[in-house]
Amino acid sequence: MPIENINKSVAFYTLGCKLNFSETSTIARSFRDEGYDKVEFSEEADVYVINTCSVTENADKRFKSIVKQATKANPDGFIIAIGCYAQLKPEELAETLGVDLVLGATEKFNITEYLDDLTKKGLGEVHSCEIDEANFYVGSYSIGDRTRAFLKVQDGCDYKCTYCTIPLARGISRSDTLENVLTNAKEISEQDIKEIVLTGVNIGDYGKGEFGNKKHEHTFLELVQALDKIDGIERLRISSIEPNLLKNETINFVAQSDTFVPHFHIPLQSGSNDLLKLMRRRYMRELYVDRVEQIKRIMPQACIGVDVIVGFPGETEERFLDTYHFLQELDISYLHVFTYSERDNTPAAEMDGVVPIRTRKKRSKMLRALSVKKRRAFYEQHLGETFTVLFEGENKEGYIHGFTENYIKVKYPWNPELVNTLHEVELTEIDTDGLVRFDFVNEMVEA
Repeated sequence: MPIENINKSVAFYTLGCKLNFSETSTIARSFRDEGYDKVEFSEEADVYVINTCSVTENADKRFKSIVKQATKANPDGFIIAIGCYAQLKPEELAETLGVDLVLGATEKFNITEYLDDLTKKGLGEVHSCEIDEANFYVGSYSIGDRTRAFLKVQDGCDYKCTYCTIPLARGISRSDTLENVLTNAKEISEQDIKEIVLTGVNIGDYGKGEFGNKKHEHTFLELVQALDKIDGIERLRISSIEPNLLKNETINFVAQSDTFVPHFHIPLQSGSNDLLKLMRRRYMRELYVDRVEQIKRIMPQACIGVDVIVGFPGETEERFLDTYHFLQELDISYLHVFTYSERDNTPAAEMDGVVPIRTRKKRSKMLRALSVKKRRAFYEQHLGETFTVLFEGENKEGYIHGFTENYIKVKYPWNPELVNTLHEVELTEIDTDGLVRFDFVNEMVEA
């Protein structure tokens, strides 16, 4: 049993994806159940939990600086590392000065069982399983940190993309039961949260491993259809979904749904078919074009985000420009650009045709500039139109921000009464910072 912890406190720092945020929130609730008070990471705490990411080299590098931040706030604070980096390189994290405990992919959900002794260690203690043992599912969702909740529906991945360590960090593809997803969604809806974002490693693969077996008990479409019927949820948003798993039936359903919003984030990674083959992606760019055209055909206002990797081995200048021009012509709304970094134990790290770091950075800068142009063009396209905005809870330099259903980010002078409310607005102009100004429409969706 955990030690008696009257007035003990815990702080959390999350790196990486929406899935990590959903799991951090669930783990935070397990601390609350043991009597811990949650405080900000910059404050003095008895325990600091860092949920790590290892998708990029930068996430790895940030870990040590976050540990230093914790030790500065409380030199005697007990520091625990969990997450993907903790599974992939537990010994490396354990050797970081100040780290006391490292928990792998399965152990992190039992974190409170490791709190018998919060005495600082000279060297971090490691509890990490073989990734083959990460074959069971733990449901998670985030509440209390944002005006939207991240609902985990799936974990792990059976794909073998040559650049990716996620299957090594999270294990095989497996899903929450449909019944449990719906239960969690109802719990979220009862917390006055207006928007739920579905998240996972490969959510389009939902249904596989739902009851501990390899077959699909349900499809992603069936999940979407079931969630759409739950009362009390204003908005449902699909996070990143593979283009080969985003079927016409799902697109058509979202188009007629009153709850699912017209926003898709679809990884591309490269506009060169040669590179897609080297990456072992499960589609060619022609399929990607078809997905975008299908969405825009029935939802012209839809926002489409794209993941792209630059500097992958074999990315010649010609192949990069092929990707650049492909994206330039595609009717998409913004890009998430990732500069390729070599990851241990991946086939790509051993490939020929290594792109110089300087070239990777240059190409990344070009694509980020293209993203700014794409986003602005998307915003301009919808000026004068009416949308519904969900306002966020943070005061940023005197402004409150919010998002329309199709993910246009707006700004308005700070008014705390607007936090976590939905309002119908008419978009009027784009400000110098790239955000959109608006006028309220007389009819309020929710006050």
